[in-house]
Amino acid sequence: MSLPRYKVTMLAVSLSLASLIVGCSSNPKKDVVDTGPKSSEQVYYDRAMKALEKGQYTDAARSLEAIDTYYPTGQYAQKAQLELLYTKFQQKDYEGAIALADRFIRLNPTHPNADYAYYVKGVANMEQEYDSLIRYTSLQQAHRDVSYLKNAYQNFVDFIRRYPSSQYAVDAAQRMKFIGQELAESEMNVARFNIKRKAWIAAIERAQWVVEHYPETPQIPEALATMAYAYDKLGNKEMSQQYVEVLKLNYPNLVKSNGTVNLRAARKEGSWWNRASLGIFGRNAKSNTAENTVEESSSTTKPSWLNRVTFGLLDNHPEQNSAQPGSIPTPPGSYVPANESLYDQQRNK
Repeated sequence: MSLPRYKVTMLAVSLSLASLIVGCSSNPKKDVVDTGPKSSEQVYYDRAMKALEKGQYTDAARSLEAIDTYYPTGQYAQKAQLELLYTKFQQKDYEGAIALADRFIRLNPTHPNADYAYYVKGVANMEQEYDSLIRYTSLQQAHRDVSYLKNAYQNFVDFIRRYPSSQYAVDAAQRMKFIGQELAESEMNVARFNIKRKAWIAAIERAQWVVEHYPETPQIPEALATMAYAYDKLGNKEMSQQYVEVLKLNYPNLVKSNGTVNLRAARKEGSWWNRASLGIFGRNAKSNTAENTVEESSSTTKPSWLNRVTFGLLDNHPEQNSAQPGSIPTPPGSYVPANESLYDQQRNK
């Protein structure tokens, strides 16, 4: 029995398509063959330096990667690795920068400039926490995930322990101070939420962590007040009174005339100037006993309605970004752009 003509036609078309597909798959594209270096190590390095001076990081990375590939034991090998580390950071390839830093440390643990790799690793982890939406708006990173900040903090701890006299140690210490403030704010943000839902023990644990691990941050007044308030709500008058006494000695304006804690005032104690200056300036000195009764709801500074409607793009408060992280210095012995010193390239202040 013969097939209908239209079925024969469809079968022929199907077989033709199948043959075409098989034919294409059996003829893959030719692999690109690496023909080796096209220039000397010196030429590659000079080309990379010229590209870096012009801010052409893609071209610089290409030349530096060529040195790393073709001249792994050359006279510029280690310097090219450090320059490539800097270049990756400038390209905002922070994962790549961290990988290169780990590699340099592993291959050159006693190199005189290994401190730079440790330092950049910490800064790269710090930068990963801040996207453009956070950096240029009033949104707070401390109220989001802070896992990279914790990694950066530990990186800087390791760095300063190994290289306390490094030229980058002062900047690393300042970054640690900034990160500590962010981590403390993250803990207190959770504590405020726990106060709001009347989870007193959870709020105490968060506040106590801040007091024990971040004692020099602007969140300390609020942490002490939170513990005094939460212990009072738990019925533990003795513990509550202990923290009230501490507040009387250090922050008398946070204790009302009737001996209760003014939690609202405590949350305002770390003003924007106080936070921006990492606790050095802007602390309220006057008593705030005229405040309303203690409230559970958070009264921290909030963005305006315009800021919230535009998702932080408009009506941004610049003071909230004054302590944001920034760039890194060039590797030791590298070029320095005209009219810029080594530390002119560090974080924006």
